[in-house]
Amino acid sequence: MANDSRRDTDVPRDPEVGTMPGRRPGPSVKDPELYEKLRDEGSSKEKAARIANASAATSRTEVGARGGSSPAYEEWTVADLRARAAELDVEGRSSMRKAELIEALRSR
Repeated sequence: MANDSRRDTDVPRDPEVGTMPGRRPGPSVKDPELYEKLRDEGSSKEKAARIANASAATSRTEVGARGGSSPAYEEWTVADLRARAAELDVEGRSSMRKAELIEALRSR
């Protein structure tokens, strides 16, 4: 096995299970199909397991809808926009109008 130059990605998938041999998630992963998809996309084992378990507890749509919420930039004051632009080191922020600040922040 030490001389075997094949990588996990070179091993064919197990048609019955849909996962690669030797790469099956542990019993704590509640949505192995999503776990494998996330791993194939490059997510770490920990991140893939966390997302797969969260989606199994609720629904995949609900997991994707979670996250922070913030009002749209149009609802922010110019002072708040400039403060955020300062955090992101936007050049010329002090002379920008509100629409320009919004455009600069969205392009980051």
